[in-house]
Amino acid sequence: MKVILAIVIGALFAGGLYMMLRRNLVKILIGLLLLGHAVNLFVFTLGRLVRGIPPLIPNGETVLTPPYADPVPQALILTAIVISFGVTSFAVILLRQAYLNLGTEDLNQLRTTEMREEDPTVLEDSEPSK
Repeated sequence: MKVILAIVIGALFAGGLYMMLRRNLVKILIGLLLLGHAVNLFVFTLGRLVRGIPPLIPNGETVLTPPYADPVPQALILTAIVISFGVTSFAVILLRQAYLNLGTEDLNQLRTTEMREEDPTVLEDSEPSK
């Protein structure tokens, strides 16, 4: 099981890095998502996969008896999932606005912050008639 998880984590890291080296902003965002999933799986694997009992101290005892599942990696992963969801939603909106304002998502064409020119026929139609 650990070997399979190591292969999956390596594939996610490789895929994420490959996608982040592209010039397209959507592919960069997908690469960041893949890297986030790889890190979450890595933290989950480091927390030792144990099919044990929940980490609850029974009545009359003062310490946990092994085997028990460690809740800290699970809490860290849940927090990371929520943070990555917020960052992803912000990045998608930012990407959408950049595409609407500049007309491209290619990094080589995003050298300026000026808005693209509108169609002159649209501006003529929007003026009030005299």
